[in-house]
Amino acid sequence: MKKIVLASTSIYRKQQLATLGLAFEALKPLFDEEKEKTTVLPPIELAQKLAYLKAKSLAKAGQITIGGDQLVSFQGTILGKAGSKQLAVKQLLAMQGNTHELITALTVFDGAESFHNILNTTKLKMKSLTQAQIEKYVELDNPIDCAGSYKIEKHGIQLMAAIETTDFTAIQGIPLLELSQVLSKLNIAIPYT
Repeated sequence: MKKIVLASTSIYRKQQLATLGLAFEALKPLFDEEKEKTTVLPPIELAQKLAYLKAKSLAKAGQITIGGDQLVSFQGTILGKAGSKQLAVKQLLAMQGNTHELITALTVFDGAESFHNILNTTKLKMKSLTQAQIEKYVELDNPIDCAGSYKIEKHGIQLMAAIETTDFTAIQGIPLLELSQVLSKLNIAIPYT
């Protein structure tokens, strides 16, 4: 079986990919992501570009390389990782009662040149909440390292009124249903046999 490399240092993506039962190595992508984020592109195109560049930076012959990126788009603006509890509360207050899009892009390289793209757009409608409710949530999950300032796999589900998606696993960072289909085409059996 070919070596599988996850071009990511995200603990969330590592944990999620591990659920497929495959042996893989997680490595830091070899490019300046912050520099690329300054590019003025629509959210979907930016997520796809970053996923591609992450995977491409580590792609090589005889290896399957997976790179991903996730962005929150709210009213045409990309919301990044808050970085502080104060900014997390501010982001959640702005989104409460409204719908935003969680854009998850994945690029899977088979060798150094051949690749497959995966794109998932999930629509999430947040409940109308008070500032006290939002502050309590932020204290509970400390979601300062997550795009959109929530951890849906933890207590963040409490914030949502509705979710529309074709692959709920994409919400955590990797659309596993679609990734499994691509890996099967590359002769990686899932479930692993």
